[in-house]
Amino acid sequence: MPPESRDPAYLWDMLHAARDIRQFTADVSFEQYMKNKMMQLAIERQLEVIGEAARNVSEAFKKAHPEIPWKQIIGQRNILIHELRTIDHAVFHP
Repeated sequence: MPPESRDPAYLWDMLHAARDIRQFTADVSFEQYMKNKMMQLAIERQLEVIGEAARNVSEAFKKAHPEIPWKQIIGQRNILIHELRTIDHAVFHP
């Protein structure tokens, strides 16, 4: 089944946000990460982008790719957006 017309754009957003996270955190220890509020906010923002894009990917594409944890990605986005005080930064640092 061909993807919905917007799916490639959402997947592109997810890929580039993930690459940004990888670039931002390259060679950064957890201690450095925890001392850098700007980095924390940048990572959180990119995770929000990934989650929002995942939320908008078509159901057909999600069903065709069950190897991707769609519910968990979207759930993490919801936590970031709605429950900022419950963020466990250890989860976000590679």
